[in-house]
Formats: sequence, C-alpha cells, structure tokens
Amino acid sequence: MIVFKTAKNLHKYLEGAVPGTQLGFVPTMGALHDGHLSLIRQAQEENDITVVSIFVNPTQFDKEEDLQKYPRELKADLKKLEDAGCNIVYTPEVDDIYPEKTKSETFDYNGLDNYMEGAFRKGHFDGVGTVVKRLLEIVNPDNAYFGEKDYQQLLIIQSMVKNQGLPVKIIGCPIYREPDGLAMSSRNTRLTPAQRKAAPVIYRTLKVAKSLFRTAAVDEVKNFVAEEIAKEKELELEYFEIADAATLKPALKKKKDKKYRGFIAVYAGAVRLIDNIALN
Repeated sequence: MIVFKTAKNLHKYLEGAVPGTQLGFVPTMGALHDGHLSLIRQAQEENDITVVSIFVNPTQFDKEEDLQKYPRELKADLKKLEDAGCNIVYTPEVDDIYPEKTKSETFDYNGLDNYMEGAFRKGHFDGVGTVVKRLLEIVNPDNAYFGEKDYQQLLIIQSMVKNQGLPVKIIGCPIYREPDGLAMSSRNTRLTPAQRKAAPVIYRTLKVAKSLFRTAAVDEVKNFVAEEIAKEKELELEYFEIADAATLKPALKKKKDKKYRGFIAVYAGAVRLIDNIALN
C-alpha cells in the first residue's frame, strides 16, 4: 500500500500506471468502519487498482463545531486499509485540496439540493460538490463509489458529474448496517450508551413505514414516523420526508408509476443521524 500526501505525487504515480488499467476510487473523510470497507471491496472487485482518499472536508460542514468534533483516526484508518489490501491512499492537507482559498464553488444540481439535507444544511452540497469535483480531477478514476446512506448526496454527485462532463461513473452501494439495523456512520462513535441503545429505533421505524406505505396515505406514514420517534426520549426528529426517488421532490400523493424513498434525520443529543429506505 502506497500513501500519498500531495496531488502532484499521486497524479505522477497514476500517470505511470499500465495503459488500460481500470481505476476505482472511494473518497472518505476517515474514521473508517465496515461500511467504508464494503465500498472498498466492491471497488477492488470491479477495478484493477483502487484509490482511497481520507480528507475531512471543511467546506461541507455548516457548523464549525461539527468540523472540530469529526473523528480523526488516520493511523487506525491506514491499518484498516492495509489489512483490506488497498493499493493507494491519498491523505491530503487542506491546502493541497484548496491551494488558493478554502471556499466552495456554486453548483446547479437541477433542484436536487432544494429538499431535506439541502433545506436543513445551508451550503452543504456546494461543499460536497466542490471537494468531490476536485478529488475526481486529481484521481481521474473510471469508477467512484458512494454509499446509499447519503442517497441525496449520491444523486447530487451524479448530477454534478454529468453537468461538469467528468469522465467517471458514479456507483451507489447499499447501506451497510450494524446487526441491530443502525446505519453505519463515523458519527456513531460519538453516541452515549443510552443514545446508542435508542438509535436502532430509527431503522425499525423506517421498516414499519415501508410496510405501512403499501396501504396508507403519505401523510399517515409521515405522522406515524413522527409519533414513533417522539416516543424515544433520547431521539429528536428533525425531518421525515417521503420523496420521489429520482427527483427528490416531496410526495403529496402516491402515484403508481413512481418510485419513492423515505428520508429521515434524527438528533441523538448533539449527534445527527440520517437514514433512508426504498418504500416501493
């Protein structure tokens, strides 16, 4: 496993790769868990070389407090990547990603950023688009892998890549869960024991909502989720939305020819947890 700290050295190395070599890429912010490793395994199966980046991107945090508290475990992360047989790791400093100014570009996401995370986290998706675009330009992969836990982000990155004309295929990978159903996230390590015990209620509620969606109206399902989360004193619902799986527009009524997903954001103390589920 080779570790690069600068885009210049990484780019020089990749330019020397055997022509025709297929390159996979998994961008991360570190604090790696089995969900990240599942993305890496898929990238390794589908490509000749896999690059993993570890970079805590400051422009996608709407709260400075969250940026400072985000776990940084580089030594442990590198050990996990080596054990996973990773080929190349890119661990840049901020000035390598943002050589002039640490500032987001502004993107047109065709309205995908108007809802849910975009509505509650101002500027978040411009920060995401900025760093992903920069990383894709540095690595220049054939395929890049993102988890469906951040489903809205996945669609937004696919939109950005298309609009920017970047020659990469963005591949979404299934949500990887703990045995009790909690979606794996680096933020989970910040949960107190009581919060961690309560957190699986989120996915259990989503599964019941999916079943209920077969026969109930949209508002009935939304009210059910709100009531269930309210029963758990360790959790506070920020939003639950039922949206068109392609456009992310909130659903008012079900239509037979549409695919829908349920999206949820919940606070456990200061820790914000998100999840989603296909409803039909």
